Amino acid sequence: MDNNELNIKFFQRLIERYLDGETTADELKLLINYYESFQKENEWVEALGPEHVIKDRMLVNILGAIKDDEVAKGPKVISLFKSRFLKYAVAASVIAFVAVYTLMNRDGLKNSQGDTIVNTSIGIGTNKAILTRGDGSNIILQKGEQFALDNVESNGEELIYTNRDTEKTETAYNYLTIPRGGQFFVKLSDGTQVWLNSETKLKYPETFVDGQKRMVELLYGEAYFKVSPSTAHKGSTFLVANNNHEIEVLGTEFNVKAYNNESKVTTTLVEGKVNIKYQGKDHVLLPNQQSVLNRNTNTITFNEVDVIHEISWKEGLFRFDNKSLKEIMVVLSRWYDFDVEFKNKSVESELFFGTLGKHEKIEDILKNLKELEVIKNYEFREKKIIIE
Repeated sequence: MDNNELNIKFFQRLIERYLDGETTADELKLLINYYESFQKENEWVEALGPEHVIKDRMLVNILGAIKDDEVAKGPKVISLFKSRFLKYAVAASVIAFVAVYTLMNRDGLKNSQGDTIVNTSIGIGTNKAILTRGDGSNIILQKGEQFALDNVESNGEELIYTNRDTEKTETAYNYLTIPRGGQFFVKLSDGTQVWLNSETKLKYPETFVDGQKRMVELLYGEAYFKVSPSTAHKGSTFLVANNNHEIEVLGTEFNVKAYNNESKVTTTLVEGKVNIKYQGKDHVLLPNQQSVLNRNTNTITFNEVDVIHEISWKEGLFRFDNKSLKEIMVVLSRWYDFDVEFKNKSVESELFFGTLGKHEKIEDILKNLKELEVIKNYEFREKKIIIE
């Protein structure tokens, strides 16, 4: 038996000790050191699986698991990862290392009955959008398709505008619509970068004029903004409008979530400052703060938040912090483009804590929930999932 095999077996024992709650602080440090070695040694990456899987599932989960362990003392916690360690599924610790174990054990991706092949038209989301130009024409943007016209071009994964000095007296507006099952990136003509989540629509001018107010409108959905500072545009203020409130940008990165089927609009600040304007009042947000506008009560509140949970979608992850199965299915339905029906209403309120990669197959997620006996069964009917 070579040294690599010995290391893997030792690592497996450490994982089992962690899942049993028996690891010491020194052993936890060893686990993190093993992770670091996997990232640095190419042969370990090849042996354990694709590098993006390691980064998605290990980096976030292992380094965050020690802090997250405390959650297990609170509401019921169920891992969303597919696991052979089913008896540990209600422990928050399973989130951290089960993915590592399945990477080291190729047969770890099979349950006792073997993999189930599911015939479904529900696929993993991808880069796609619809660009509506000022003249009303629609252009389909999708991965692998090139597009170029005037001051805008796309490679199918992003849309890039260049600023042009024009003498136009009227501003031409574009709309970028992201359907369910899609995501897209756009760089506006002033250099502002915007990541758009599934089921989102953004309105913006084709060009900005330095020295004049720069305004875009998030009609609905979710977007992450990295705004080009006003100092680079003769002091031009950048504003994001949504319904009856505005976000005045003071040079910053922030996330706005404003879906039509949700009663709350949230603005989460990552870097810099923003000024929330609502009902004639101003409130400045600082990093790690969030404003929550309740559309039903027309009230706004401000909270401290963990921004990682709020912006993980941008990094290709879904992070759920004590979210109900119903809430999780709403999020997943946008990315995978499906409708959901709960025949068993009691499972809607089951709480979850964990992280999923956006590259996961929806059938694997559902299979895990069934194996954990959270749901009795599930059924695919074209673009609809029925949960029992």
